[in-house]
Amino acid sequence: MFEQPREVRFTLPGWLLSYAGTHETTTDRKQRMRFVIEAARQNVLRDGGAPFAAAVYEMESGRLVSLGVNRVTAQDCSLLHAEMVAIALAQRQRETFDLAAPGQPPFELYTSTEPCAMCYGAIPWSGLRRIVCAAREEDAREIGFDEGPKPEDWIGGLQKRGIEVVTGVEREAARKVLQLYVESGGVVYNGGRKQSP
Repeated sequence: MFEQPREVRFTLPGWLLSYAGTHETTTDRKQRMRFVIEAARQNVLRDGGAPFAAAVYEMESGRLVSLGVNRVTAQDCSLLHAEMVAIALAQRQRETFDLAAPGQPPFELYTSTEPCAMCYGAIPWSGLRRIVCAAREEDAREIGFDEGPKPEDWIGGLQKRGIEVVTGVEREAARKVLQLYVESGGVVYNGGRKQSP
């Protein structure tokens, strides 16, 4: 008889909610990004998790809506990239699959590294109006992560859909977290490929 799980759930690390509680609302772009990068660093230090974090903010007020970290290896689910986690949490919190629905303020995604192919694909469907990135795609590739087959002009593709893209905000700080992960022996996973120790 065929059986499969009836639902899919994921959990967040215990430290994440208390860390999110330290957030101070600000419209300062660099300060918001530093908060996200520190979440990525904590994910490496506290859980041995992948060096990625993302947060959804209200664009105008700077209010934090959700904070996610990469949970792929912790939850055995390749969907759980930090951006996907942050988007899912924001949608649950706002009770809508469309963050651009009438009555919603504009939202933006801050991510410690530019999105991979999967996360890039999710951004237009989520209703986000802006994406702000720290480390570049090549920084993630440099330590061995496969970012997938994104369009060459992925930024232009999002801009054509009315989504603003800002990259390189606090890039060096984010690159240091990627290096920390490698130096601490973090697993560089790539589905269907040999894994790095």
